[in-house]
Amino acid sequence: MANSFRSQVFRHSQVFFKNKLGESIFPPQSFTALNTRCIQSTATRWKEPVKLAYTSYEGTNSHLVSPSTATPIIIQHGLLGSRKNWASLGKAIHNKTGKKVIVPDARNHGDSPHSSILDYEVLSDDLVKLMEDLQIPKAIMVGHSMGGRAMMKLALNKPSLVDKLVVVDISPVNVSPGAKSMTEFLTLMEHINLGDQLKRATARKIVDEQLQVVVKDSLLRQFLLTNLVEDNGRFRWRVNLKSIIQNLPNIIGHFPSKDESFIGPTLFIAGEKSDYVKPADHNAIRTIFPSAEFQYITGAGHWVHAEKPAQFLEILLKFI
Repeated sequence: MANSFRSQVFRHSQVFFKNKLGESIFPPQSFTALNTRCIQSTATRWKEPVKLAYTSYEGTNSHLVSPSTATPIIIQHGLLGSRKNWASLGKAIHNKTGKKVIVPDARNHGDSPHSSILDYEVLSDDLVKLMEDLQIPKAIMVGHSMGGRAMMKLALNKPSLVDKLVVVDISPVNVSPGAKSMTEFLTLMEHINLGDQLKRATARKIVDEQLQVVVKDSLLRQFLLTNLVEDNGRFRWRVNLKSIIQNLPNIIGHFPSKDESFIGPTLFIAGEKSDYVKPADHNAIRTIFPSAEFQYITGAGHWVHAEKPAQFLEILLKFI
């Protein structure tokens, strides 16, 4: 059986993915998802790393893996996302590569601890702690948007921990002009107040209608609604909106690259319709990541992995 991770502030359960006939979804390889949920509730005020909630997709015979599949893959979601956004792709990547795939919730997101501190230094330190706790000496790092910048910062701070780096639709030298308008809808989300004992469908409808005032994109609203959760008969946001709003300049502002560089294999996967990774910035990006390659997926926007998962998976697998 695959090794499981135990900690004082974590609990986990093993889930075997099977179809209605009881057969493995991914025959003939057996498959396990270790769902580890953080139960720490106290907010963290200082810059020490926090223990991240995570899901690990791995085979039950993972102790027999060959050296070529031994290096695990760690995937970090973007702002206002969670590890659940990568569930399907996490399973698929594991199935195609045989590698363990670990998908954590970033601090202030999903089931990970809340903190008043949120910047790329602490986001990368949290990932380093996760690797230490899981005794992972080196990994392939994949990150989307905010998660991509966290992975870039990790590669610059601790290059020995990074086997390969995959950055999904985010740049270390610029950010989309549209990202700077996020404060408006984040503040609106923070002030939405729902009454007690609402049905989930009703709560989602009310929130969706209120978000339409500033968020015209229906797909973006549906993404934001994934953060709406029921807690003792009331709906609330599971993300720490207060901290995210206060620290937003640290997330969408200038990337703290300083004078560091990462010379390892690096791939930027971007959406053709997105303006986060501009061809005009390639040379500037290569001053920080000299080995950087760039792939654009036709018809995809910022959520390239969700909009074009097959194309995204093909490019990712070829690189790793």
